[in-house]
Amino acid sequence: MTSGLWELVLKGIWTTVQLLVFSALLATAVSFAAGVARTHRLWFVRFLAGLYTEVFRGTSALVMIFWVFFVLPVAFGWQLVPMWAGTLALGLTYGAYGAEIVRGALNSVDPAQKEGGIALGFTPGQRMRRILLPQAVPEMIAPFSNLLIELLKGTALVSVMGMGDLAFSGNLVRLALQESTEIYTYVLLVYFVIAFLLTRLMRGLERHLKAGLR
Repeated sequence: MTSGLWELVLKGIWTTVQLLVFSALLATAVSFAAGVARTHRLWFVRFLAGLYTEVFRGTSALVMIFWVFFVLPVAFGWQLVPMWAGTLALGLTYGAYGAEIVRGALNSVDPAQKEGGIALGFTPGQRMRRILLPQAVPEMIAPFSNLLIELLKGTALVSVMGMGDLAFSGNLVRLALQESTEIYTYVLLVYFVIAFLLTRLMRGLERHLKAGLR
């Protein structure tokens, strides 16, 4: 490939990494907000969190990207640039899956721990911050790692908006060179390398958190 085509691919990789980071941050925030809300003592809060989770888990991420990018400007006059449209759609979609991870991890904590916090006079917020989350978070890392890899692969969906991510850039190079095998093999390898690095990072974080818990 020429230097210009390599530059196009490198820009695509950088765009994919940016999108992954932004959408992962949003998904993490949404996961904890909705997941904690799923365990709230008020039924109305649990209902709203459950409604969000079911809606976004039950819809296609690709259609959600279309909806955010093409419907929002028409319906509400909010025109988002492709990066933020992709971040919003992916973050909310994968955040719904993450909310179930958070809810499950919180419910797996020994009930005696919660009862101990009540006996010590902790408020619900204090019990969540000081007792439940410190024990639940290490158990979330492994499923969150899988979800992060799924999010990485999901970033390729933004190419439908014409956003210059890795998948879109790879397709442009394929059209320029008329060489599918080589180009798509490169693209697959890049996704694999990013996923491998993320996996190692999350495993290191899991070991660190569990060591601190012990």
